Amino acid sequence: MTTTRKAGILLATLLVPALLYLFLRFGTQNHYVLPRYLPKIDSARGEPLIGKVTQADGSQITDTIYNHIPPFKLIDQNGKTIDQSVVKGKIYVASFFFTRCGTVCPKISSQLTRVQDIFVNRSDLVFLSHSVDPEHDRPAQLKAYAERYRAIPGKWYFLTGSKADIYDLALHGYYLPVVDAGVKEGKPDETFIHSEKLVLVDKEGIVRGFYDGTDKEDVDRLVLEIRVLLDIYSKDT
Repeated sequence: MTTTRKAGILLATLLVPALLYLFLRFGTQNHYVLPRYLPKIDSARGEPLIGKVTQADGSQITDTIYNHIPPFKLIDQNGKTIDQSVVKGKIYVASFFFTRCGTVCPKISSQLTRVQDIFVNRSDLVFLSHSVDPEHDRPAQLKAYAERYRAIPGKWYFLTGSKADIYDLALHGYYLPVVDAGVKEGKPDETFIHSEKLVLVDKEGIVRGFYDGTDKEDVDRLVLEIRVLLDIYSKDT
């Protein structure tokens, strides 16, 4: 393959998400919107709960009521206590991983590096990566891992803390599976089972999308939908 052809393929790969966004933004009549996920369920009827919802401008409408990501208090790669204040007024991408993972985690982290670099100048977008092996992944291990994937301080947080808190957040906040299988034979990839999904969360703490973090095309969709969500908020100001 010639150098010119390689350069052309690389350029096309970089341009596809941006061109698709521009087409949806300016080339169509329909307004491109993102769905909301994880509605609250009416236990009596087994259907999404309907009620009063306060909009960004303070007005109230009757609409589906959605779950919000619950408050949290964890420790980042610098040993600092981190809570939901780091995402206040921001959208963010959440994920679950562990530093000893040799299968899906490197793929996910490499894709997140790519997304971080695309939005390097957006202070209203951050990344939260939660360790499912917090007993091993202390700040020192997280810091080394963050440096390996060129995480920008203050933009990409690698989080550890109480295993009970992290697993509860995964299962009942993001509704993602996570399991400690209890294998103690030096095979961490068989011990910790977690989702490869990346989760896009809006400024209100509502999930707006799930994406396969090991699939470049699905991560391209994440890039597109981050742009769309940023555009939606820019029109609300």
